[in-house]
Amino acid sequence: MLADLEGLLLRLEEDPGDLELLNTIFRCAHSIKGGSATFGFTDIAHFTHGLETLLDKVRNGEIKIDRSLSQVLFESLDQMKALLSVARGESASAPDSSALSARIEAAILGQPAIVAAQPTLPKQKAAEEEGWGVWSLAHTYRLYFAPGPDILRQGGDPLLLLGQLGKVSDILSIVCDDSRLPALADMDPEACYLSWEVELRSDKTSEEILEIFEFVADDSEIRLEVTSETRSPAAAAPAAPMEAAPPAAEPVAEVPAAEPTPAMAPPAALPVEAAAKAAPPAEAQTLRVATDKVDKLINLVGELVINQSMLNEVVQDFSMAKLPRLIEAVAEMERASRELQERVMAVRMLPIKHAFGRFPRLVRDLAATVGKKIELKTSGEDTELDKGMIESIADPLTHLVRNSIDHGLETPEERRAAGKPEQGTVSLHALHEGGSIAVEVSDDGRGLSRERILKKAIERGWVTENDTPSDETLYNFIFMPGFSTAPAVTDLSGRGVGMDIVKQGVQALGGSITLTSTPGVGTTFRIRLPLTMAILEGLSLTVGNETYILPLTSIVESIQPAAGDVRKIAGRTEIALVRGEVLPVVRLYQVFGSSPKVTDPTQGLLVIVENDNHKVALLVDELIGQSQVVIKSLETNYRKVRGIAGATIMGDGRVALILDVPGLVRDTLSESAALAAAA
Repeated sequence: MLADLEGLLLRLEEDPGDLELLNTIFRCAHSIKGGSATFGFTDIAHFTHGLETLLDKVRNGEIKIDRSLSQVLFESLDQMKALLSVARGESASAPDSSALSARIEAAILGQPAIVAAQPTLPKQKAAEEEGWGVWSLAHTYRLYFAPGPDILRQGGDPLLLLGQLGKVSDILSIVCDDSRLPALADMDPEACYLSWEVELRSDKTSEEILEIFEFVADDSEIRLEVTSETRSPAAAAPAAPMEAAPPAAEPVAEVPAAEPTPAMAPPAALPVEAAAKAAPPAEAQTLRVATDKVDKLINLVGELVINQSMLNEVVQDFSMAKLPRLIEAVAEMERASRELQERVMAVRMLPIKHAFGRFPRLVRDLAATVGKKIELKTSGEDTELDKGMIESIADPLTHLVRNSIDHGLETPEERRAAGKPEQGTVSLHALHEGGSIAVEVSDDGRGLSRERILKKAIERGWVTENDTPSDETLYNFIFMPGFSTAPAVTDLSGRGVGMDIVKQGVQALGGSITLTSTPGVGTTFRIRLPLTMAILEGLSLTVGNETYILPLTSIVESIQPAAGDVRKIAGRTEIALVRGEVLPVVRLYQVFGSSPKVTDPTQGLLVIVENDNHKVALLVDELIGQSQVVIKSLETNYRKVRGIAGATIMGDGRVALILDVPGLVRDTLSESAALAAAA
C-alpha cells in the first residue's frame, strides 16, 4: 500500500487538480491509518492521522498543492516507511518525526512556511500557561459490541479488537453475553454468537474509539455512549503538535485468536500491561504467487502420481509384452517432469516492474538535486525474471540511472542551446530475447566523448597515441576500475568507482553488459541476463575422461579446423583462423590438468565461445548433446576453481563441471596480452 501511495503522489505532482486522484490518495492514507491501529502499529497510525487531516483539506479545496507541500507528502511517506521498518524489526529506530509533524500541522493551519514551519507551542506547556496544569479530559464510556456472525470467516478477531481497545483506554469492566448461542446440534463452529458490553475510561473522543472497529462496523452492531466526564492527570510524555492523542506506550500482550467454542467465560478485565519488546525473529523470505500458477502445479503433481501408479503396475508384473506401455509411461513421466520444472520455475518469476518501481521517485529526487528537468519512461514492465535476479539487478540499474542523470543529460540551458527540449528523458526498457532477458537504460543526452575517453585511456597506458581503437573498444574502457572522465566529483558520481562494479554484478548473474553512444544523441546501456540462474541450457562435451557443460548462450559455433587453420605465433601463442578472425586457442586439458584423448585440433573440435564481444576457441574431444542441467555451487560445497562456474549431476549419476566462459575468456586474453608484452 505504501508503494501504491508513492506512485499516486508522483501522479499528483504532475496533475495536482485531479480530484479523483486526491480522493484515492486520501482513502489510501485512511486505510493505512486504520490498518495500523488495528494491528497495533500505533506510531504509524498516530503519524498518519495528521497526514490524513492534511489530505482531507487538500481534497476539499481548502489547501492547494504546490512544490513545497508535495515535498512534505513525500517526506511523510518516507517517515511511514521508516516506522514500518522499525515495526518489522529491520531497523532499531525511525527518524524523529516531530519537525515533520510540525510542518504538517502548519500546512493544516494554512501557514505558507511549510518548508520551515515555525515550531508550535507544546500542548502541555500551553495547557499549563492557561491554568489547566497537566490535566486532560477523560470520558467514561459504555460500549456494546456484537460482531456479525461471519466475522471469523472474514478474517476478523473480536478479541484482537477488544485488545486494541485496551491499549487506548482503561477497561473498568467487561461482560460477555452468550445468550445468542444456539443448541449444540444447530451450532456452526465458524460462526460468532457472542457479544460484549464494556465500560472504559479514556481521553480519546468517541470517533477515535470507534475507529478501532471501522473495518467490522458494517457487519456488526456497535453502540457507544458517554456516561461521565472527569479531569485526570495526563501522561508525562511529549505531546505532538497535532490534535491526535499520543500513542500508547507499549502494545498489549498478544491476545490469542478467538476459538469458535460453544461458550466463553467472561473475563473480568483486559489488562493493559506493557509487554517487553523482544527482538522479533528474522522474517521469512516470502513470495506472492498467482493462484493459477499454484493450480497448474497441483494438476501436474496429480499427473505424476498417476504416472507413478502406471509404472508400479508395469514393474510389478513385467513382461516384454508390456515394454511399449513402459516406454509410453516413461515418456509421459518425462513430459510431466519437464513441465513441472517449467511451472516451478515460473512460480519464482516476477514482473521486472518490481525492480523498475523504485525509479520514478529516485529520478524525481535526483532531478531536483542536480537542477535538471527529467522525464522517466518505462516499457516492458511485465517482462518476467527470477525473483532473486530482480533483487540483484536493482543496484546495477540504480547506478546506471544515476550515471545517466548526472553525466548523460545536459542542463536545461545546454539543451536549449543544442536545440533540444529542456526536459531530458531517461528510459528503462525490458524485453525477452530467446532464452534471456534484455534490459536497456538509455538517455537522450550528450553522449560519450570519444576524445576524452581516448585521452584518459592513453594516460592509463591502455592504448598508445598511434592506436585508433574502435568506438566499441574505446567505450568499454569506462567499465575499467577507477576510470572516469567527469571533470568534477559530485554527490552522484564521478569518483571512478561504480561502472566496474556494475559490470561485475551483471557478470555474477551470468549476464553481460554493452553500451552504444552517439554524440549529441544519447547513450544506451544494454544488459543481457539469463531467465534464471537455477536451470541452465547447456552443451555436454568431453575432454579426456571428463564431461563438461558449456552454457548455450556463450556458444557461437563449433568447427573441425583444417591443418593450416591452427598455428603458433612467435612459437608461443596458439591461434586459430576462423572465418577471417584470429582467435586464441584454449586447450582445456591443459587448463584442468587432465589426460586428453585428442591433442591435434584437426582430430578434435574447436568450440567458439564469446563473452563481452571477445571470442576464444576451446579445444575439446567430442560433443555429446544439448541438455538442461540444475546448477549447484562448487564454491559453496568445495572451493572456487579456476575456469569452473559450478557443477551438476547428469542423468547417469556422474558429476559434470560447468565451464566459466567469462573467466576463461578473461584469463586467456590476459595471458595473450602478457605474452605479447614480453615479446
